[in-house]
Amino acid sequence: MPSNRFPRLIPHGLLVTLFVSALSSSLALAQVDSTAVTRPVEPEVQPMKKERVETQAVPGGANGETNPSGGPAGIVPSGGVELYQRMGATLPPAPPEKAYSGPIDEAYGAYQRGLYVTALDKALTRAGTGDAAAQTLVAEMMTKGLGIKRDAKGAAFWYQKAAQGGDPAAMFQYALLLMTGRDVPHDKRKADEFMRKAAEAGNSSAQFNWAQIVVSDNPGEKGLHLALPFYEKSAEQGVADAQYAVAQLYVALKDVPREKKARAREWLERAAKAGFDTAQLDMGVWLVNGVGGERDYDKGFEWMRVAAYRGNVVAQNKLAHLYINALGTRPDPVEAAKWYVLSRRAGLQDPALEDFYLGINEETQKKAIDAANKFRRR
Repeated sequence: MPSNRFPRLIPHGLLVTLFVSALSSSLALAQVDSTAVTRPVEPEVQPMKKERVETQAVPGGANGETNPSGGPAGIVPSGGVELYQRMGATLPPAPPEKAYSGPIDEAYGAYQRGLYVTALDKALTRAGTGDAAAQTLVAEMMTKGLGIKRDAKGAAFWYQKAAQGGDPAAMFQYALLLMTGRDVPHDKRKADEFMRKAAEAGNSSAQFNWAQIVVSDNPGEKGLHLALPFYEKSAEQGVADAQYAVAQLYVALKDVPREKKARAREWLERAAKAGFDTAQLDMGVWLVNGVGGERDYDKGFEWMRVAAYRGNVVAQNKLAHLYINALGTRPDPVEAAKWYVLSRRAGLQDPALEDFYLGINEETQKKAIDAANKFRRR
């Protein structure tokens, strides 16, 4: 059985409290000053104050409606290959599937097909003989109540047996149980031991979480260096939290090889594309400020907007600055004020944006408040 069938990560919140706090306490992050920078304003662009805002006429774009491309009215979206232009293109043939000659796991095959009673019957037979992979499957089915009534204590028993038998997925799950003291006695030392073993055995979720533990137990730059190899291994296996961590460390650590530093933005983009909103925010900041590569205002605006619509409060604040300074978009006082209102309601204060908001007329303020009231996270 693959070791990553049933991954569970320590939540993003711990990534913030452990990783980011350790990073900020020992290093000066390249994007600490994340205020959107300005660029020379083109002659034809008029200041935003006093309602002197140039907009593009868009059919159906009044009253905050969107233009045909899906963006806010009056904003010219970045160019690119449109979907309809690619629909008629001939796709290359799919690569041939490699023949599988390994052992067939009938229990897991039944589990994949939703035949849970059959899967449990086959897995229990093997679990009783000491098959660690089958024991892990039994534990997972007991945890979820598939083919059997939910039984957390029974699941913990089988996770322990499978972990002791060397199954990486079970070692990871058992480590989480020991860490929280859920259905087994709390034991940090044993939890760390199994988490390390699961990480060294290649479980991607364990690799990320073991890196977090290393950072927590070794404050400062030392812990970040010790954790980096595990973040990297987890990132290679597609864990977005780890990809984000790798990007940050590649930029922040001074003695990281140049070829790795050159890949920092690539790792951040992978995490952003996986839906990690903090990575989406940082992609916007990095692209606008030129961190980890060349500036790209248009792409920076796009990523900031994605994070803002996901509900990231900092991104909503920064997006207001981008609208005001016409970075990656055309100036739009209503959109700028809307995003400021949303971030302010969430408790993020910004004197510069407050000054901007008080400088626009009452009608524009009302439109912005109305737009903020209609906002729905995507």
